[in-house]
Amino acid sequence: MLLIIRSKIDSESLKRVAEDLKGYVKVVVDVQRRVLAAGGQKHVDGEQILLEDGSRQTDLWGAGLDLETDQMDFDSMINIRPAQNLSREILDQGIRGQVESITRSLLKG
Repeated sequence: MLLIIRSKIDSESLKRVAEDLKGYVKVVVDVQRRVLAAGGQKHVDGEQILLEDGSRQTDLWGAGLDLETDQMDFDSMINIRPAQNLSREILDQGIRGQVESITRSLLKG
């Protein structure tokens, strides 16, 4: 299940977005609007629903959260942008911090 999360997620919705990858949640975070798309199997799907919701491409970053270990990764094909980021990993520590902060506040609280 793929959802746009605008405020702290409830436990039932968190279980549903974690079902696709058995406890691992792919997220696409809009660092400007402070919302995210959670769930699904591909970051590109979360990116698409956020773009349709009014997000700008330059504000969207892909990451993931393992709910069992509480570890985050910042690896996604959508992060590769010649003008902003030359890797699947989010290289800018400021953006990485924003992605982590928004993800944790909306999914973990």
